[in-house]
Amino acid sequence: QVQLVESGGGLVQPGGSLRLSCAHSGSIFRFNAMGWYRQAPGKQRELVASITFGGSTNYADSVKGRFTISRDNAKNTVYLQMNSLKPEDTAVYYCNVFPWNGRPSWGQGTQVTVSS
Repeated sequence: QVQLVESGGGLVQPGGSLRLSCAHSGSIFRFNAMGWYRQAPGKQRELVASITFGGSTNYADSVKGRFTISRDNAKNTVYLQMNSLKPEDTAVYYCNVFPWNGRPSWGQGTQVTVSS
């Protein structure tokens, strides 16, 4: 069964940090690259960071130097360490395969709110 469960979001002040986790199950994720995506109100979902099975990473320009994506293949978990958070990072954060071409379905996501 394919399942994605994101966690770790919350309310944080500007400049703060959060660590998101994504537990995934299903063979589709096992050897695929994974990505963290986010969707802010009124905006399209966008890719934040991606990581290959072997650990090669890429980041959106808006988060370079602040966010770090990692994965533990033994635990079927992908992480996103977010530092120096800004109000414009406020969004619902999701993980899924990268690139996403319509499958699998999205999880419930985790809300990140950056506000003083």
